[in-house]
Amino acid sequence: MDNKAPEQEPYMTFAPPAVPTQSSDIEGITFDFNLGLRVSVPQGNYRVIFKDRDAHLTVYNAPISGAMATSTKRYFVNFRLEVWQDPTEEEKKQNSNKKSESKLIFAHDYYAKGKKVLLKFAGRALGDLLAWFPYAELFREKHQCDLYVQVDEKYVSILKPGYPNIHFLKGDELPKDLYASYYIGLFAPWDDRNLQPVDWRVVGLQAHAAYMLGLSPKEERIKLLPSKKAKKIQPKEPYVCIATQATAQSKYWNNANGWLSTIDYLKKQGYRVLCVDRDKVTVNGIYGNAIPYGAEDCTGDRSLQERIDLISGAKFFIGLPSGLSWLAWGCNVPVVMIAGFTSPGTEFYTPYRVQQFHTCHSCGNDQRNEHNYDDFGTCPHHRGTEREFECTRCISPEYVQSVIEQLRKDLDV
Repeated sequence: MDNKAPEQEPYMTFAPPAVPTQSSDIEGITFDFNLGLRVSVPQGNYRVIFKDRDAHLTVYNAPISGAMATSTKRYFVNFRLEVWQDPTEEEKKQNSNKKSESKLIFAHDYYAKGKKVLLKFAGRALGDLLAWFPYAELFREKHQCDLYVQVDEKYVSILKPGYPNIHFLKGDELPKDLYASYYIGLFAPWDDRNLQPVDWRVVGLQAHAAYMLGLSPKEERIKLLPSKKAKKIQPKEPYVCIATQATAQSKYWNNANGWLSTIDYLKKQGYRVLCVDRDKVTVNGIYGNAIPYGAEDCTGDRSLQERIDLISGAKFFIGLPSGLSWLAWGCNVPVVMIAGFTSPGTEFYTPYRVQQFHTCHSCGNDQRNEHNYDDFGTCPHHRGTEREFECTRCISPEYVQSVIEQLRKDLDV
């Protein structure tokens, strides 16, 4: 039996350069901002000070000799680095009648203009990546840096067209003379404040990335562009795209009549209904989920670009708190989101969010729970009881249909 842990992809791990990459005008002193502020000093009577320039706060002040000091915070901080030379004991004796003072010999304020900066986006989840990636471009624009990114390679082709000024790395590539690098992800335990400044369960997925990069937490839409082939594969008749699969049973619309009734309703309104999930059927332990009856089967091993091409022509999209809803939002298609596992504000804002609050709900944002990604059937508060998944079981098809009616009225579709 092979118990070896699965090999992690390059974008999932990060080992900074062994030594700081930036030289100073003082021999032996080097520094950078790769996974935190790092400074290396030679043997001698030195003192290193780290300051948060925005907070006007000294966060580190310690003597150092022939060693490297690293900040505990690994996300973006607008740092100022100072290296001071303290008087030796001999100098103190020789100047016993005078006050012996330390001397500032090197200082550097974070300034990434024209410098190479790397962002690594951890995780395979499509939704997380599409939530976070817009802040890469905002970071590049703010700092005017030469920005490199590393993501799961299957997402590169859909991101490149919308972000032509960003360099996408492959495999283990690492730019030389890297000035700074940051690792964007959800780091368990989620209350670890050295790897992430806030808890995503409180601020939402998008703001989580914004805070990690020192940016305004305002909502930013991912840019996803249809290809030249889009018109060729889009139906000529009015159509709606749906996505019914998710990464956990708690994210599904667990009302037995929900999708069936809604698809029947949509067809009566004159829409074709295209299911654009990857999988027609999924089986996870005791849980099985299949494409709902009545939907046209557009599942299968299609590229994400083909799904973008299909969704971009839809009158609207109906989905769950999952990756394809983020994909539809990035295509500027109105999204009806059926939710229960997460609280409002976790995902992007849509006026057509469908969520009821009469039962247990939003357990994904409950700080008492540390989500186990390997547990597909998790229902933290009511697993194995008659109340299991009541957050979405109690979302009626009539409720969803009334929200669709409002969307059609608002947008005249």
